[in-house]
Amino acid sequence: MSPGYVVRVAEEEADRAACFAVRKEVFVAEQGVPEDVEYDAYDAGALHVLAVREDGVPLGTGRLLYGAAAVGKTGGDPSVGSLGRLAVTRGARGLGVGGARVRAIEDAARARGLSAVDLHAQTHALGFYERLGYVAYGPEFPDAGIPHRAMRRSLRRG
Repeated sequence: MSPGYVVRVAEEEADRAACFAVRKEVFVAEQGVPEDVEYDAYDAGALHVLAVREDGVPLGTGRLLYGAAAVGKTGGDPSVGSLGRLAVTRGARGLGVGGARVRAIEDAARARGLSAVDLHAQTHALGFYERLGYVAYGPEFPDAGIPHRAMRRSLRRG
């Protein structure tokens, strides 16, 4: 049975615009993150994914930083990617969009030869990421005034 949505790499300009619209809805409008903090210089070179309903309505997004762009966020290891800007619209929460979006980003990371991925999870979402195989490390820290923890998942098989 189809879940009623697809997750794809946002290669077209319209898809990228939809990714930014989801981020604005979730982070800026809902969570109060300032726009000048939400959008950054990493967006231009990042791989973005978009979850959309079968009728084209955007449901969720996320991005992958890799290579030189990720080194500052992953402790200097170029074989580790950085997942970020992971957002699901309020109406799509609980439908499996979040997990599907994370798995699509992990697939893109594997395709680029990365051995692991890091993310900075809002503390209320730690359980969600733990269920996806992520392990928290390091102390809690604020990001845009919201408590976060660093998490990592190995992408190696076996």
